[in-house]
Amino acid sequence: MGLRDARDYQIIFLSSFLALGWWARDWTLHWAWIAALISICLLMQFGLGLLTHSSVLGWQKRLTLIVPSLKSALITALGLSLLLRANHLSTLLLAGGLAIAAKFLLQFRGKHFINPANFGIISALLLTQDAWVSPGQWGTDLWLLACFLACGGLVLGKVGRWDTSLVFFGVYGGLSLLRNTWLGWSPEVVLHQLSSGSLLVFTLFMVTDPRSIPDARWGRVVWATVIAILSFVLQYYFYLPTAPFWALFCCAPLTVLLDTRWQAPRFTWQPRLLSLNP
Repeated sequence: MGLRDARDYQIIFLSSFLALGWWARDWTLHWAWIAALISICLLMQFGLGLLTHSSVLGWQKRLTLIVPSLKSALITALGLSLLLRANHLSTLLLAGGLAIAAKFLLQFRGKHFINPANFGIISALLLTQDAWVSPGQWGTDLWLLACFLACGGLVLGKVGRWDTSLVFFGVYGGLSLLRNTWLGWSPEVVLHQLSSGSLLVFTLFMVTDPRSIPDARWGRVVWATVIAILSFVLQYYFYLPTAPFWALFCCAPLTVLLDTRWQAPRFTWQPRLLSLNP
């Protein structure tokens, strides 16, 4: 019997990618730092969950609601471990703490509208001079591309958010192809650019977060299109190497407007439970 919660697949794949980066890409990772980052995310999720859930509920019911949400906090921590780099542990802990806090503080009608890991990354970049994202850390090997697509495709199939990835990658890739054609460059240049591991992690696991993106399909199509266009502009006209992360951060409030325009049932990880999990 397969795993029922799509978050289980995300945890397995993100953990595997982290190990793969260390093994195949010779990343210099402080595993004690990663453990500390995971710990702060889990503790923040548990503590804020206790404060958020009604005290009228008994302890057993509150724990029943909070414990499953720790999976989401672990996914956030793994995402930060994959993408964010810093010279000091305190910077990573700041990013992890703010990422989880954003889920509880930045909400509209009970739904958080910003990707936690993305918020943690941008916060670390803005508040410190110690953090950075390395878009080229994965390289552009085709075997990595196939691995990402296979794993990411399985997760997206579980959560039903293929449309978001396809629209974002199609628009962003299409604009990149048009630009390179206009400049007279060969198609291999575009393939090299679009095979970036960090871009694929963003496309398959970050821009598709079902709890923070628009609920309706048309809303997701518009949302992904806007992010792709803004990413392209920031990347090629402002020469910002981390353009997709900044575009996602800037467009986060658009989720509220699109959910108001196109209404649809809200995504829940475990529909059989009373979901108060932010």
